This record gives sequence, structure tokens and C-alpha cells, in this order.
Amino acid sequence: MKYSTQIKPISYLKSHAAQVVRDVAESQEPMLITQNGEAALVVMDVRSYEQREETLALLKLLAMGERAIEQGHFRDADEVMAELEREDAE
Repeated sequence: MKYSTQIKPISYLKSHAAQVVRDVAESQEPMLITQNGEAALVVMDVRSYEQREETLALLKLLAMGERAIEQGHFRDADEVMAELEREDAE
């Protein structure tokens, strides 16, 4: 993703808000807004934001799982399956 093509000053956002909404929603590319020549914020469409949040949540779960394994907090799959079979038999 090239942010260099999607950089606009805050004055552009102020005067073209509706166009920015259309462009960002259509392209599904975030737009970088600058203020006084420096990056100030990123504007993105809701669908992309939701997908990003879901991806981050999954990555956090994976990291938590890896940490749990490193700390020895896991059970062997065969052991779990045997326990489930014993419960079904009861």
C-alpha cells in the first residue's frame, strides 16, 4: 500500500469532506491527513477498519496462545481426546 498517493493537507479535508469520504470508501485505501506539513491522522472506511480490528484481535489471540505454550500451559491433544471419549462413555 502506497500512502504517498493518498496524502492530503487538513485544509483539503475541511473543504472536500464528502469527496474524501467517497474516495476512501471507493478505493478502500486509507488517506493520510497532514497538519503543518506533518502526518496528523489517517482516514479509512469503516469496512477496512473493521477488517483491521478483526485481524488485530486474531493476532492477539495467536500471541496469547504462543505465550501460553511457552509457559507450559497446554495439554496434549491425545490426552484431551481420551478424556472426551471417557466422558461420552459415562
